[in-house]
Amino acid sequence: LDMTILFHEIVYGPVQSRRLGSSLGVNLLPYDGKLCSFDCIYCECGFNRDFRTKTKLPDRENVRAAIEDKLQQLQKEGVTPDVITFAGNGEPTMHPEFAGIIDDTLELRDRYFPSTKISVLSNGLHLNKKEVLDAMKKVDNPILKLDSAFDETARRIDRPNAASYSVSQQVERYRLFQGDFVLQSMFLRGRFEGKVIDNTTEEEISAWLGLVRTLRPREVMIYTIDRETPARELEKAPLELLQKIAERVGELGVKTIVAG
Repeated sequence: LDMTILFHEIVYGPVQSRRLGSSLGVNLLPYDGKLCSFDCIYCECGFNRDFRTKTKLPDRENVRAAIEDKLQQLQKEGVTPDVITFAGNGEPTMHPEFAGIIDDTLELRDRYFPSTKISVLSNGLHLNKKEVLDAMKKVDNPILKLDSAFDETARRIDRPNAASYSVSQQVERYRLFQGDFVLQSMFLRGRFEGKVIDNTTEEEISAWLGLVRTLRPREVMIYTIDRETPARELEKAPLELLQKIAERVGELGVKTIVAG
């Protein structure tokens, strides 16, 4: 499992992101393991079971100090990051101090690099907590995942740890953003644990487009696997297919980014 990308510091980068530009990453999760409420078959951090850890999460003060340190250093170097991205080894909104950390980050951003955007990549599962929802509404780019319109497919791809997970519940939570968010969807095909996985069929794509029409996000990011995945029998969705999906999203009047 040496292929997995675990983020060993609280703040890392800036790295060039294929979706976000020059991105300063923040990892609110254990540096030596993974903590997530999904266990996606395509996750670049690997499967949850392979990266269990007893390490504590970094606390709010340490995160603030690490971000401020890095921003001061970048300011001295004359480097302005395009974005500060919360992603890391799992689901950032699981951090118990997530809301306070976002407030700190907004304050530091305004002080050091007012033009830098703040993005959070989230599976959306924890938006049922008011403080998480409010914090996500404050950031420039709340990037929310939705990999299928069908519960069964979403469960097979994302393997949420909540038995109650349903796409319709996620859609209701996403509607609370009134379109002011970015929807991120991964398209792929293959097999996992003997079951066929394919969210690129016409049935899947049509149903997913129906949700895009309902949610009207400010932007849709569609992408496919880019790195080695923990589930071995997965393949990329062809770029031409992603481009066709993007055209259909465009016909709904919604902007799309394709990352092949």
